[in-house]
Amino acid sequence: MLIGYETFKEKIFKLTNIDLSCYKERQMKRRIDSLITRNNFQDYDSYYNALLKDSRLYNEFINYLTINVSEFYRNPSQWEILEKEIIPKLLSKKNNLKIWSAACSTGEEPYSLVMLLSKFMNLKDIKIYATDIDDDALRKAKIGTYNEKSLANLPSDFIHKFFNKNSNMYNIKEEVKKCVEYKKHNLLMDKYPTDCDIITCRNVLIYFTEEAKNNIYMKFSKSLSPEGVLFVGSTEQIISSQKYNLEPMKNFFYRLKK
Repeated sequence: MLIGYETFKEKIFKLTNIDLSCYKERQMKRRIDSLITRNNFQDYDSYYNALLKDSRLYNEFINYLTINVSEFYRNPSQWEILEKEIIPKLLSKKNNLKIWSAACSTGEEPYSLVMLLSKFMNLKDIKIYATDIDDDALRKAKIGTYNEKSLANLPSDFIHKFFNKNSNMYNIKEEVKKCVEYKKHNLLMDKYPTDCDIITCRNVLIYFTEEAKNNIYMKFSKSLSPEGVLFVGSTEQIISSQKYNLEPMKNFFYRLKK
């Protein structure tokens, strides 16, 4: 008997530990259906069986599922707020910051954080904790090679200082790579780090159900240090942030309440 979407979700959870029930169903089902059609499969059953045997197909599925779209200094005006207001305020109370780049995709965000922090401290003193659920994205992040388009918003002095250009690609320098510790992490299931001064999680939670988002925001809140800051994406303003013990600072920045 051919399996339906509900059974497919159960099988995928057992296979990958990714709970598709926590994603907005119409959006996610449409993405998966289009992927099945594009690969010339007729149904969930034949596609799932192929995922078990074909590593290329499996990696493509995980990559497509986790929606890896990223760029350096995405929404530059928000990075200016981070530079001019958020970081100086936090550093006025402590010498170093614990920063977690959650759902970091292919590394653009944690590397952007390193470059920005280099304005305030030596590279050797910077450590960013960066996580994602996608092994392939993490592998690309560790390699650190990017096209020109992904650097479009990055200040030119950062490009000259922190990248080596090779043909039409840009390789991030080892001194920046050393500042980031990458690890696989599932926001829905795994334990969160604690006492973070800044958590960035941007343009990811829009794909989750309200229940999943509520749980994640509550966990983020518990992961922040006193007056720590959560930095979210441009389409992810938190309604009723007080129920997570968070208060708005600027658009897309929320501070743990005292």
